[in-house]
Amino acid sequence: MELKRPVILFLAAAALAGGLVVGRTQTPEPAAEAPPAAEAKPEVPAEAPREAPTFTKKGADTCLKCHDESSKFPVLAIFKTKHAQPADPRTPFASLQCETCHGPGGHHAEEVPEGQKQAPIRTFGTKSQVPAEQQNQVCLGCHQDQARISWKGSPHGGNDVPCAACHKVHAEHDAVLTVATQPDVCYACHKVQRAEFDKPSVHPVRFAQMECSSCHEVHGSMTEHLLAKPTLNETCYTCHAEKRGPFLWEHAPVAENCTNCHAPHGSIHPTLLVKRAPLLCQSCHSQAGHPSVARTGAGLPGGNPSAFLLAGSCTNCHSQVHGSNDPSGVKLMR
Repeated sequence: MELKRPVILFLAAAALAGGLVVGRTQTPEPAAEAPPAAEAKPEVPAEAPREAPTFTKKGADTCLKCHDESSKFPVLAIFKTKHAQPADPRTPFASLQCETCHGPGGHHAEEVPEGQKQAPIRTFGTKSQVPAEQQNQVCLGCHQDQARISWKGSPHGGNDVPCAACHKVHAEHDAVLTVATQPDVCYACHKVQRAEFDKPSVHPVRFAQMECSSCHEVHGSMTEHLLAKPTLNETCYTCHAEKRGPFLWEHAPVAENCTNCHAPHGSIHPTLLVKRAPLLCQSCHSQAGHPSVARTGAGLPGGNPSAFLLAGSCTNCHSQVHGSNDPSGVKLMR
């Protein structure tokens, strides 16, 4: 059967189009890359619960195997102190001996390979890793009495000073409890006071006739500068009772504060004065109409030079500078 030309053209075009569609190579779209797998972290075994600290079986005997006189930390001298008296129920050695203060030492006493350190134990002093507050809690567990009730609010306690910074428990003689050696312990921190006590006029601290705690309550006080008495003057009157009064004629700065005229730790001027007379007296008293300059060979115009200001200066006449009980002592001259 003869096909008409338009039909043939239609069929040819359809066949050609179909071949193109069937024969076209379709490039598949690249698959989306899978996110990189997370690196597998090595499993960390759960930390085994640490054993509770244990006490040694033989107490101090275990400690003394290492801490004898040849060790870096010798402790045998403690047996000459009050702390190592088993017959006294108040002492550490009446309880757990060394471990009463240092805590359980079972792990610390275990043998370790050469080159390794012993397990830590509670230590004391300024070089210890144990906070000062925790160290002091051990000491205050026995020594929390009236004399130390103000420790926590004191400058020493507030500055995290451990008790062992001053006290040496294992020493036969605690230096801070001895008059001759106590100042050296205090001077380790109080450098300015050390220099003041080396001046010509001083309280007799360097001669071992008094100590820092004669005036200061080092464990805490309700007063300024940790004074041993409620006021500065009362502290001074402990030794200088003749200056207490009451006087019929008082010298106002004396009744107010001894340090108005005196440097308590030391001075380059006589009798611990902060200045020499007449300069000290003229800090309060006017020079007008009164001898105010010692007599000199050159003479000072308008200076009113006087021989009465030589030697003792103002005290040549006004000898009762702390106060007078004489009816005629209004000028503190008798």
